[in-house]
Amino acid sequence: MAGRRWRLRDARIAGCTGVSVVVHADPGHTTEALDIAVARALAGDRDVQPTRAAVPPAGRAVIVYDRPPEFRQRTGSEHAMADHLKFYIDGQWVQPSGTQTLDVINPATEQPIGRIAMGSQADVDRAVAAARKAFDGWSRTSREERVALMERIIALYKERMGELAQAVSAEMGAPIKLARAAQAPSGLGHFMATLRVLKTYEFEEDMGTTRVIREPMGVCGMITPWNWPLNQIACKVAPALAAGCTMVLKPSEVAPLNAILFTQILHDAGVPAGVFNLVNGDGPTVGAALSSHPDVDMMSFTGSTRAGIEVARNAAPTVKRVAQELGGKSANIVLDDADFQKVISRDLFGMCVNSGQSCNAGSRMLVPMARMDEAAAIAKAAAERVKVGDPASEESAMGPVVSSAQWKKIQGLIEKGVAEGAKLAIGGAGRPAGLDKGYFVKPTVFSHVTNEMTIAREEIFGPVIVMIGYRDEDDAVRIADDTVYGLSGYVSSGDPERAKAVARRLRTGNVHLNGAPVDPNAPFGGYKQSGNGREWGRYGFEEFLEVKAIMGYNPKPAA
Repeated sequence: MAGRRWRLRDARIAGCTGVSVVVHADPGHTTEALDIAVARALAGDRDVQPTRAAVPPAGRAVIVYDRPPEFRQRTGSEHAMADHLKFYIDGQWVQPSGTQTLDVINPATEQPIGRIAMGSQADVDRAVAAARKAFDGWSRTSREERVALMERIIALYKERMGELAQAVSAEMGAPIKLARAAQAPSGLGHFMATLRVLKTYEFEEDMGTTRVIREPMGVCGMITPWNWPLNQIACKVAPALAAGCTMVLKPSEVAPLNAILFTQILHDAGVPAGVFNLVNGDGPTVGAALSSHPDVDMMSFTGSTRAGIEVARNAAPTVKRVAQELGGKSANIVLDDADFQKVISRDLFGMCVNSGQSCNAGSRMLVPMARMDEAAAIAKAAAERVKVGDPASEESAMGPVVSSAQWKKIQGLIEKGVAEGAKLAIGGAGRPAGLDKGYFVKPTVFSHVTNEMTIAREEIFGPVIVMIGYRDEDDAVRIADDTVYGLSGYVSSGDPERAKAVARRLRTGNVHLNGAPVDPNAPFGGYKQSGNGREWGRYGFEEFLEVKAIMGYNPKPAA
């Protein structure tokens, strides 16, 4: 079999070199059966040349492949290890200008599962030049052409959904059930919502003798986070593509593997060369180079408020548009007529499903002061039922937080809460019992918190709820709005009309009534230091459009 050629039709990796693939097989298996086993063990639609293959008596075939890699994958009982040392620029995977690399760490094992190249100013220049060159052609495409492309992307995204979920789970720690049910599908949802907008959107309107035209913004720089990576990538890329823009994406270097797979989907769908480009790297280097680049017309950023300020500062000299979705410290108001058992249990679990790593998390739970002890007991009981463990397990409801740095930050804030006098109902510092490695955090509930405490002011970004008491409805609204943030809010009441009235009073970009989920067709964004501009649906689509007025376009009406 030394000269045999395998066609791996199930494969999804770009190549392999010096890879030992262990396939369990009976000694009597035919080469055809071995083909199938290898195809399932790898992932790609590529020709691969085995240089050695044998079926030992123990019943395992060991095949060694030699092929110039785009990345390298090792399969078996251990987590896959992949090298992604190229950037996607002008329609092809290209070598970076430098040699710096970064390991991608699985937060459940604290072990590397991949390695990426880290970009530089030169790489950004090359990607922006490709996007600028492609803009004239792509911006003039018809609605029908863009609709067809979006439909091809959606079809391929659906095919690769399982792989996208696996990548997200491995690199940022989302439980595999969450990755399959929400993390990966959220990206698909934004493409589908944008497609609906594109099919019916009115790009032109008349105002008397003037024609008002909405045109593509231009070359867009995009910086996305690690916590809901595909959600944030898709809610920028989908409307930008549909609007006729070209773009350069810098995904989070902490969780970049899903973005590489996403890029391959776009390539396979036939996105024209230069329309979409990907450069990996860190914020101070690649992020700053994108934000300050004179040929970038718009920056779309999701991340911390601190980093968002830097993006805006770097963008200011070129007066480019900057759309930002930043931090939050959202209030969850439980009114006195709500079903406490149902609402508090539901919302405690909601804080834990992504390990509290959601910018719109209802991390400040406001309850009537007179019922604080009751509310804390319900939250404690709910937290005790949260199964924390290996994100690859179907049994785990909560995985680790994303990194050592994030884990240490959360531990410090938990300790700060105790030091400042908050009452610890459950959880606290350290890992959950039975977990001696991985960046796991105990589901934590603080009660009797005041809104002046550090844990009530700062975004913890972990599975930590702080319970603050209020005197009456007016006091609840005052406390909810007493924050520099204004991204989201939550109101639960036994009376829907009462909940609606309170929601109208909150200074925040989103409000969820009685546990209502997010809506990919509705605008998403915040007030105050939670950002500016909106994403998702029609509002997100319009962020990528410029408005032009052509006076005298229409004849004057007859006198």
